[in-house]
This record gives sequence, structure tokens and C-alpha cells, in this order.
Amino acid sequence: MPKPSNRLSGILHSGKDGWEVHFAAMTRKEAGEDIIMLSVGDHDFDSPSETVEACVRAVRAGYHHYTQLPGIPCLRAAMARISTRCTGVETGANNIIATPGGQLALYAAVQGTLDKGDHAVVVAPYYATYPGTFRAAEADFTVVEADAADGFQPRADAIEKALRPNTRAILLNTPNNPTGAIYSRESLEGIARLCVERDLWLLSDEVYWALAEGHHVSPRALPGMAERTLVINSMSKSHGMTGWRIGWLTGPESMITQLTSLNLVTTYGLTDFVSRAAAEALENDYGVEQIAGIYNGRRKLFLDAIRGANEFTVRGSEGGMYVMLDVSAIEPDDEKFAWGLLDGEKVGVMPGSSFGEAAAGHIRISLCQPDGILLEAAARLRRFASAYRSKAA
Repeated sequence: MPKPSNRLSGILHSGKDGWEVHFAAMTRKEAGEDIIMLSVGDHDFDSPSETVEACVRAVRAGYHHYTQLPGIPCLRAAMARISTRCTGVETGANNIIATPGGQLALYAAVQGTLDKGDHAVVVAPYYATYPGTFRAAEADFTVVEADAADGFQPRADAIEKALRPNTRAILLNTPNNPTGAIYSRESLEGIARLCVERDLWLLSDEVYWALAEGHHVSPRALPGMAERTLVINSMSKSHGMTGWRIGWLTGPESMITQLTSLNLVTTYGLTDFVSRAAAEALENDYGVEQIAGIYNGRRKLFLDAIRGANEFTVRGSEGGMYVMLDVSAIEPDDEKFAWGLLDGEKVGVMPGSSFGEAAAGHIRISLCQPDGILLEAAARLRRFASAYRSKAA
């Protein structure tokens, strides 16, 4: 067989990537073990029935054909309305390009702002696909860790030290996956100042905004930032549509126009009947309030269940679908702790170091389980931590 391109083989580094615990837990659960899966951020409930019915109607109505490259007009208009609400900046359809999921929106943002050899700064803890997305663009990047002691708030002075003459973009994620931290206006203002002074793009991943509405601040709304911010968004979390693969990118009209060329050679548009169902879901907020309520309730339930356990310190965890626990007082090696928890109590979690060095010594808890299972998981976690500490003593 001929040799694959270096670009393809360079996207992911070989070796451990931190997901081994999750895959082992999934394999054991599928084999029949009583494993509680708290390692992945996929809803435990179906998409709203109204959205499903809208898709069925669109299929039956004959919407089976090619669509416009940036997205059908009604979908872009609906996304613009949501972007106005998410970012606090008046947004029109010409500021929107629809993509098959938030990951493709991220890919488009990176491809549209960085050339081969350009440099970016990535704020950590970060979503697992960030490094590979930059490698796919053959761009260089520096990871700047947000300190757990600061509640994982990013510091502009640390980011500034990482900037180079060829830096073109900064990437951040708020509300954050994995930590659940909601970046403060003060933190974002410092980063925005750097972007304006250095003429940088800001790539802002805001896919969890609806789970923190009322607390979320979009950097796009800060002075001088609308013209240099690309907001990555998705219906996966906010509308309960992980498998539908509907996302979008919000940005300056001139950039969105140029990114249409990328859709020409990658997606060639979206599925028509799915697009029409998504537009209806956006226009009517199908599931949004209910889903936000579910996760806000689960977050409080789980944190209350472990409150008072001296072994854990909660970091971040203000929004989104995750809780971040500092377990370093029990076991500094978070991966060792996660394997022990899986083997000892049959609970699958993600080691924090999977998401960057800033999260080392932590575990990420997904809240994508019903209340009763989360309470059982909290009990198992407390029991494991108590036994682990006693054994160490």
C-alpha cells in the first residue's frame, strides 16, 4: 500500500491519550458488568419528540436534495437568532455558516485563520480534539494552563507570555469542558485586550452556553471583538441532538463568505430534512429550558451528595454537563485513581490529565445519568476514597 500523507498521520500522536479508562469501562459494561458510566458527555435521554417529528415531516415532504453550501436560509436565520442571544451581539444570517456538528465548526475556524507554520495559543484544560485540529492545519500551538486554584480562570498575563511573532489566534472554551468553569468577564476582557493589541483572532467555543444562560459571557460582545471573534456552536448539548450533527460558526460576514469555499470541498452542504428540523428546533427552543434544568439539577444533586467528603475539592463546575473533582489529596496520579475506581467500585470517569496538565490530579464526572445513578455513583466514590485513604495509611 502507498504511504499515507504526513498530514493524516500527524493529526493524533501515538501512544496514550487518556481515554483508555473510558474505553475499558464501556467494554466491561457491554460485557454485562454493573458499570456506571460517568466518562462521556452524551445525553442519557432522546432528542425532543417535537424535533423528531419535525424531521419526519421534512422527510415526507420531499426535502431530500442538495442544499446551499453555507446552510439553507431558514436554518442560518434561526442560528443567527440564537447567536444574538448567546453572544449579546446582533447577528444576521450572513454572519453564520452551518456545519455538520461543532467539531467541523472548530475545524473550519482553525483552517480559516491559520496557515501552515502559524502559531496559536490554546487555553487548557481543553476539549480533547483541540490539539489534533491544529495539527490537521499543520499549525503550531502552545498550551497555556489555567490554574485549578483560580477556579480554572484563564490569565491574560500567562497567555501574553506564550504569544509569538507568528501567533494568529487564541482558542478558549466557556463554559468549559472538562472543568465546568464559566469564564468571568474580567478574565475575558484581559484576553480581548491582547487580541485587539496584537490583531489576533479569538476562537471561542461556546457550545455549552445554554446550560449556563444568564451567567455566560461571550467575548464576541466585548469592545473591538466582533470583528475578530469566531464563535463555535452546536445543537448537540443545548437541544439534545448529539447524533444529528448540526453546528455552526458565527463571525464577520467577510470571513463567513470565504469559509463557504471550505464547505465546497468538505461537506458540500448539510442534509436538507435534518436542516429543516434543526431550524424548527432553534425557532421554538425545543428542549432548551428542560435540558438546562436537568443538568443544573443534576449538578446540585451530585455536589450535595459528595459535600462534606474531605477527600475531594470541587474545582470549576459552575456550568455545563460536568463536575471536576480534585482527588490529589487521595492520589496525585489521576489516571491511577480512575483505574482504581473502575476496578474497585465499577465507576468509569475521565482522568483530568486527559485534558491538559492543569487538570492533572482531578477526575471529570459526566452528569449524563439519571439522579438515582448519580447518587449511587457518589456513594461508591466516597466509599472508594475512604478505603483508598485507609489503605494508604
